[in-house]
Amino acid sequence: MAEIRIRNTGERISGEENVRSFLDKQEVLYEHWNAAKLPAELQEKFVLSDEEKAQILSTFDEEIRDLAGRRGYKTWDVIALSDATPNLDELLKKFESVHTHTEDEVRAITAGRGIFIIKGTDDVGYFDVELEAGDVISVPEHKAHFFTLMENRKIVAVRLFIETEGWIAHPYDDPAFQKAQ
Repeated sequence: MAEIRIRNTGERISGEENVRSFLDKQEVLYEHWNAAKLPAELQEKFVLSDEEKAQILSTFDEEIRDLAGRRGYKTWDVIALSDATPNLDELLKKFESVHTHTEDEVRAITAGRGIFIIKGTDDVGYFDVELEAGDVISVPEHKAHFFTLMENRKIVAVRLFIETEGWIAHPYDDPAFQKAQ
């Protein structure tokens, strides 16, 4: 289950309804899918064949299509990152800078853990959303954020897009952001 840490105060928010309520006020969509429906052999697998990625998409087809229908997403895929991923540290450096997009950044975590760092309203500032299997988040277009892995450095997520070719990170320079928190 997702947990939030507000960086300015150190406050932690947990529990599905509390997380959803907080993120709703920050205009961030949060949902929870049943990760246990994923076949056991894929629940802790972080190097995936195309067939295994297709199996993940098939397993969550109903949830994906429901979310896509409500939010206008037209295409989706699966991303798997772990220490076995070539050039993982270089990839993470690209992820780990505050940026925005011209469409939502959507992740449905199916295995592992990850964290979104999001710029909230002025009274909140930056906050971390720690995600695990079953958590689904949609950071709205133009909202400053970045995504990275947690200490286990393993994640599998379904990504949903309106247009994959239009999904480009736009750097967001913010002197108030402090990386090492």
